[in-house]
Amino acid sequence: MNLSDIFRRTLSRDLGIDLGTANTLVYLRGHGVVVEEPSVVAIDTSTRAVLAVGRQAKEMVGRTPRHIRIVRPMKDGVIADFQIAQSMLKYFMAQATGGARLFHPRVVIAVPSGTTSVERRAVIEAAQQAGARIALPIVEPFAAAIGADLPVGEPTGNMVVDIGGGTTEVAVISLGGVVLSQSVRVAGDEMDEAIVNYVRKVYNVAIGYQTAEQVKIAVGAATDAGDAGLEICGRDLVTGLPRPVRLQATEVQKAVAEPVAAIVAAIRQTLERTPPELAADIMERGIVLTGGGSLLRNLDQLLIKETGMPVHPAEDGLRCVVRGTGRCLEEPKFLDLVKKVQRQD
Repeated sequence: MNLSDIFRRTLSRDLGIDLGTANTLVYLRGHGVVVEEPSVVAIDTSTRAVLAVGRQAKEMVGRTPRHIRIVRPMKDGVIADFQIAQSMLKYFMAQATGGARLFHPRVVIAVPSGTTSVERRAVIEAAQQAGARIALPIVEPFAAAIGADLPVGEPTGNMVVDIGGGTTEVAVISLGGVVLSQSVRVAGDEMDEAIVNYVRKVYNVAIGYQTAEQVKIAVGAATDAGDAGLEICGRDLVTGLPRPVRLQATEVQKAVAEPVAAIVAAIRQTLERTPPELAADIMERGIVLTGGGSLLRNLDQLLIKETGMPVHPAEDGLRCVVRGTGRCLEEPKFLDLVKKVQRQD
């Protein structure tokens, strides 16, 4: 990055942040998404010093000596370790602005709709202590709806389902506000854990969560898995030696069935509570899927079958939330809506 890039980034200064359980994305006003890293930190256990953040820290998972611990400071969409979350945010914000500390940015930061006021305040304080001048929270499904280019300000019902790493957010949005929402702490991480448990139970082999995530991405499916397969290597729990295992796509579908069923149940419950007029709008416009967890193969087909509604995966669903925070910075009308929702809360 040259000096002119750093200067332009410094002057832009406003940031939109999707502080996720699995990944953190940062939008720099006028530049788009400039940071997309795992929400992972490597620390020295004796000094609590941060050794690595993001992708570099994730590459260390399962490969560290005893004095280095890998930490995910976010759990189920909220801060589990405040100090480390603050250090991680500070690192990502510096990355986004080119490391310049001349100005303190204004930050719009996404939080799960089911967070308590205490949890929300912790996110705001972490952002401010990481260098933000002002930190304005926006609920994730509302940000996702803006990022997916839904007509959130119009008098029509829109349903968005944002499936992240730690939480699934289901919301009905109309007239610039969230009419009703539900947040369940079941999402991509629970799918990974289900695969780990399945391999342990069926094959008596231990695998790591990174391997489970690779399996989910490669051959995972919500329904109609097909006959694909993937060979992985884990540790035999009897001999303690490495052992290869070939997982079929149908097995992975079976493994993730429980967390997927919990997500489907949350969507059905929200639809049952939706006022008839808005339900009619959703039937016409369909349910929009966003978030990394929505990339599970054939999830849209399963939801069509279970709800009877049209279902549309958003374009570039992984970045919808952070794009929504960015549009709030770029377009004042969206920022005004976020402030209105915040006053109502």
